[in-house]
Amino acid sequence: MSDTIVRIVDADQPRSADRSLVQVAVGVLIRPDGAFLLTSRPAGKAYAGYWEFPGGKLEVGETVAQALRRELQEEIGITIQDCIAWKTEQIDYPHALVQLNFCKVTQWQGKLQMREAQSFAWQQLPVTVVPVLPGTVPVLDWFAVERGFTLATHSA
Repeated sequence: MSDTIVRIVDADQPRSADRSLVQVAVGVLIRPDGAFLLTSRPAGKAYAGYWEFPGGKLEVGETVAQALRRELQEEIGITIQDCIAWKTEQIDYPHALVQLNFCKVTQWQGKLQMREAQSFAWQQLPVTVVPVLPGTVPVLDWFAVERGFTLATHSA
């Protein structure tokens, strides 16, 4: 893991005592027109109100795909048909050290239901919702490269 880059967020803030790496499955839902889904973090969670891709922590014994299917059903009421492992990123937040396992999702069933009272927005580059969670920024950069889009440099 020596070649793994860890993005440090809010470096001036104290860190939680438990620095064990938390595995998180993240769904990058993409419509046929290229728009992608961002949701706001619910009240009561760290970085409440920040925009992110939906997903959540893996439970014991779950694969990334299993966790993503469960989390997207619980959080936004959809059943995903596909889950293509894409990229990973480690983020060191003051409250947790996380490995974000990003998966592209292009097929799902059901109507979006914001079950945690969060908001949602279908976005294109550049995104119009703010603030964006630092763990979301790398995905926007990857999209920019894939789509040949020039973005201003982000700082986490």
